[in-house]
Amino acid sequence: MKFIVILILLISTNFRAQSSSNKPCAGIEYNQFDFWIGDWSVYDTKNNLIGKNKIQKIQENCALQENWVSNTSSNKGTSYNFYNKIDNSWNQVWIDNTGFSLILKGNLVDEKMVLKSKLIESEKGNYYNRITWHKNKDNSVTQVWEYVNEKGKVISEVFRGIYKK
Repeated sequence: MKFIVILILLISTNFRAQSSSNKPCAGIEYNQFDFWIGDWSVYDTKNNLIGKNKIQKIQENCALQENWVSNTSSNKGTSYNFYNKIDNSWNQVWIDNTGFSLILKGNLVDEKMVLKSKLIESEKGNYYNRITWHKNKDNSVTQVWEYVNEKGKVISEVFRGIYKK
């Protein structure tokens, strides 16, 4: 009888170990951007509908996929967002139907997801793309895309969208 109990305990322990190793993206870090998941209508600050966006978990919790469709132009795009456990950062790769792409990296800071590009060097001056998402009290999400200089000062706001389910 003792042998059977020990055998059951060993099998149970082994099964739990295998189950957790089969879910490599189960840590809390992989859920930090979950507030953005959903089917959204996106509005500008004057409450005009500017687009639709669907954000979903893919690859067994290891990534978020965004699918954007503009209401004000023919623009459509997709991003892949993932937590990189090697350098403890969140990353986004954006590609749209105009050929524009953007690569961002950052972290959750004070309950806001803040991702930034590498430095862009241009004739008009150097800047970073910085995009911030935060959940509002009414469960909407605000996304703000800014150009910022090397000191972090905002040069201009590129986009501000309020996501409502």
